[in-house]
Amino acid sequence: MFGRLNFEALVHDPITMGGIVGAALAILAIIFFLTYFKKWTWLYKEWLTSLDPKKIGVMYILAATVMLLRGLADAVMMRVQQATSVGSHQGIVSADTFQQVFSAHGTIMIFFVAMGFMFGILNLIVPLQIGARDVAFPFMNSASFWLYIAGALLVNLSLAVGEFSAAGWLAYPPLSELAYSPGVGVDYWIWSLQIAGIGSLLSGVNFLVTIIKMRAPGMTMMKMPIFVWSVLGAMSLVAFAFPILTATLGMLGLDRLMGMHFFTSTLGGNPMMYVNLIWAWGHPEVYILILPAFGIFSELVATFSGKRLFGYKSMVIALMSITILSFLVWLHHFFTMGAGVDVNTFFGIMTMIIAVPTGVKVFNWLFTMYRGRIRFTTPMLWFLGFVTTFTIGGMTGVLMSLPAVDFQVHNSLFLVAHFHNVIIGGVLFGYFAGLSYWFPKITGFRLNEKLGKIAFWCWLIGFLLAFLPLYALGMMGATRRLDHYDASQGWQWLFIIAAVGVVVICAGVAFQVLQLVVSVLQRKSRLDLTGDTWNGRTLEWSVSSPAPEYNFAIIPTVSERDAFWVQKQALAAADPNAKPAKPNYLPIHMPKNTGLGMVIAGFAFLVGFGLIWHIWWLAIIGFVGIVVTLVVRSLDEDTEHVIPVSEIIELETKFAEARSQA
Repeated sequence: MFGRLNFEALVHDPITMGGIVGAALAILAIIFFLTYFKKWTWLYKEWLTSLDPKKIGVMYILAATVMLLRGLADAVMMRVQQATSVGSHQGIVSADTFQQVFSAHGTIMIFFVAMGFMFGILNLIVPLQIGARDVAFPFMNSASFWLYIAGALLVNLSLAVGEFSAAGWLAYPPLSELAYSPGVGVDYWIWSLQIAGIGSLLSGVNFLVTIIKMRAPGMTMMKMPIFVWSVLGAMSLVAFAFPILTATLGMLGLDRLMGMHFFTSTLGGNPMMYVNLIWAWGHPEVYILILPAFGIFSELVATFSGKRLFGYKSMVIALMSITILSFLVWLHHFFTMGAGVDVNTFFGIMTMIIAVPTGVKVFNWLFTMYRGRIRFTTPMLWFLGFVTTFTIGGMTGVLMSLPAVDFQVHNSLFLVAHFHNVIIGGVLFGYFAGLSYWFPKITGFRLNEKLGKIAFWCWLIGFLLAFLPLYALGMMGATRRLDHYDASQGWQWLFIIAAVGVVVICAGVAFQVLQLVVSVLQRKSRLDLTGDTWNGRTLEWSVSSPAPEYNFAIIPTVSERDAFWVQKQALAAADPNAKPAKPNYLPIHMPKNTGLGMVIAGFAFLVGFGLIWHIWWLAIIGFVGIVVTLVVRSLDEDTEHVIPVSEIIELETKFAEARSQA
């Protein structure tokens, strides 16, 4: 009845049990808090069932933060293991546990941290920047978020019930095939990613339609903010790349569940087909993550340099060039696997070419800063840290685009260092910068600048300490997934430095948490309704902070690229004695809250858990539940609520008074 599930699935090593106990205590503390302060009804009605993209964005960011802490704990375990497991010393975990930690770390950081922060910021900012009240498909947006949560729950559940994959974060066959990974670990990996990946695909389509169809009147494509352009490129990649991931995971799942032979080495299967497919998704995924970060940097560099962005058109061309070229470089991930000289040469050249538009953007940002009135705020520091670390990652990437070089450093820690230079120094620094920059727009008050700068320096110094030694170790022959090595290699001192770097990064995370706590405690008694917190240039700063549910009482008409900046200049030039025209407010129709997105994700979780453990009746119940819930939603005619004019006038009057005082 319960398939492969038995009591042994609950028995783990001491370190894993410690993690389980810690997670359980944290969950119990949250439950006690919500019960003691009687917040369950508020949480359900105001947040869990909300279709407001701003609230969904906040929930994405909170979930991604939790997953960041989990991924960071995995990183600490890996670095401590590598610093101590030398010679006769076996380190703190077994080889099998280390491989699970390694696989979980990569999976969590890419799919549930970087993607979570990205979709969180997109939900918060994209509708505001294009002058829209909502996304194109609000219910789909909610369902996408809860599918992401269902996937994250499956990853974390593997910590307590069963095991996680030990086949790496991309699970290459034949190692991930049933013959070599007979446990449930790879199945947890497949179905957590499948469920979360479907949510990401739905979100990608949603934001693509939102940008194309819901821009404010007058906002032509070449008047869109650069951040919106970067999101357009990233979501185009999601729409084309994630179906590849869905199909690939589906075929690997069929290999394991039904004895198919898509990727086996026998009976007509081909493991190299999997490698091609996973990287045909995987390299565009890198740009799915980094393009919105590029857009964030473009917004804040212009704001904190007091200038228009240098080379808007060249920046747009660069972003779209990267979007197209990202599908033509995937094979550089396996130069060493016998594709042949001609194929390797083509993909090596394409990898060099894609570095050109990336370099163009760096020069655009530097020229924007040139002769500007630069303010070294926390978001600007994240940008400067990005320029340093990402440039190192870019240069090492161009170096590895040469097949001859790649043959020497492939599968080594040199590659690991390069990848983290791009993902942490580019993606994570970018999203931290965006959260610092737009935090007042989300909450109505700023984050503490002093603590934010301390957190930045801990992150930057810790990052350099943690990953620069890996370049040297890779050149010395240290491979990835290494959990034990001989003392005669002389590697331990470099691993110790890397471990110290991770500790410094942990201090940076601690300061970020402290920054948030202090900022909440020290916030003004009255939220900042003026909106113009950072003196930004784009449309999102034209509404109150935090923005109302409807974003814009009257949809703005856009005439210039820097819409808010133009509005301010027009206001400054206007006759101060002239009476502004009285706005003609109308009732606003907004989507009604619903918990059906959460219900769909709950059933998807049951499908995943049932397939992992071969509990077929549970998987069938989950699938039927999804279908029934979708039918119920399609038949529901009561999907809107109306915000009356009186409520709109009250909020907009407060906003106008606050702005006039400012």
